Amino acid sequence: MKTIVFILFLIAVQVAGAQNSIFSKLGTAPVNGGLEMEDYWVWGSSVIKGDDGKYHMYASRWPKYLKFHPGWMIASEIVHAVSDTPEGPYDFKDVALGARGAQFWDGRSCHNPKIVKYNDEYILYYMGSTHPFEEVDEENADELTLSSKWCIAARWGKRVGVATSKSPNGPWERLDAPILDVKPNSFYSFLTSNPSPLIKEDGSVVLLFKGRGYKEDGISHSDMSIGVATAPSYDGEYTVMGNEPLFSIDQFGEVEDPHLWSDKNGYHMLAKDQRGQISGHKHDGILAHSKDGINWEIDKTPLAYTKKVKWDNGKTIQQGQLERVFVLVENGEPTHLFFATMDGPGGFGNGTKTWNMVIPLNKNK
Repeated sequence: MKTIVFILFLIAVQVAGAQNSIFSKLGTAPVNGGLEMEDYWVWGSSVIKGDDGKYHMYASRWPKYLKFHPGWMIASEIVHAVSDTPEGPYDFKDVALGARGAQFWDGRSCHNPKIVKYNDEYILYYMGSTHPFEEVDEENADELTLSSKWCIAARWGKRVGVATSKSPNGPWERLDAPILDVKPNSFYSFLTSNPSPLIKEDGSVVLLFKGRGYKEDGISHSDMSIGVATAPSYDGEYTVMGNEPLFSIDQFGEVEDPHLWSDKNGYHMLAKDQRGQISGHKHDGILAHSKDGINWEIDKTPLAYTKKVKWDNGKTIQQGQLERVFVLVENGEPTHLFFATMDGPGGFGNGTKTWNMVIPLNKNK
């Protein structure tokens, strides 16, 4: 019996030792934390502490009379919510970025926000898109599919942009052109999306982004790739580094929704392992590191989180979806992970509600 106990102890030590600096700190998620909105699909949050001492969340939402996917492509807007604590719950305040007309590159949909601050400027990175057709409403919502005219145009038009404000409460000033356009014969010739910025002390920017390129047939598009662009300032010219992506099916593995932050040890990234090529777990999270934001390596124990979440009511639940990770960093240390999540058995068409949740990171591990 003593031998069996000792073997089990060794296994437990090995498992604990195999956990990385994120996985080992995962706490319990507050059931009443984050942001949920009645009659809306809510997705992808980003949080910053304002000068007022409150926590300001920016999140995507679109009406539930549209299918979750692809409703976001044509009707998402970025909303602003506030809480006294990182965990929330967050109270809706206003629409930060809404529809502004088909003639604008981001006139129909604003999605996937990431908020940062430099000096006295709040900078909201996001994905925008548009289409030249009539609105989709409750009467014609059933016509909205990935192959419908709205989605063909909106997906093709996805680009990365920024909006700025002197206050987390807005108003926000948008640009009339994206900061990161497509490039022919590249891994991002079809679209750019899902920005994750880091602004250095000197004001220069490292920006991770998702790209898709056209295939040789000139019609269909590739799987997802992650690239990196740099700029001398947030409002400067963005230059994509290199001709090959940082992450793709052929390089490390296909990942999505990267989130970038830095500390005294360098740059770090969490992302969704789209196929399980890196962690062995499809759609769970992986951790990677870099010295410069351009050359990356996977953590020795890459699994950073799974869709199985421990809640503060004592339940452990396998979430239907767990996406769009965001890391809140305070005083140089990650303190909370935010996620977009969905109920149900998995699959965007099988959930009945979505919300933005938060997992505190334990300090003592």
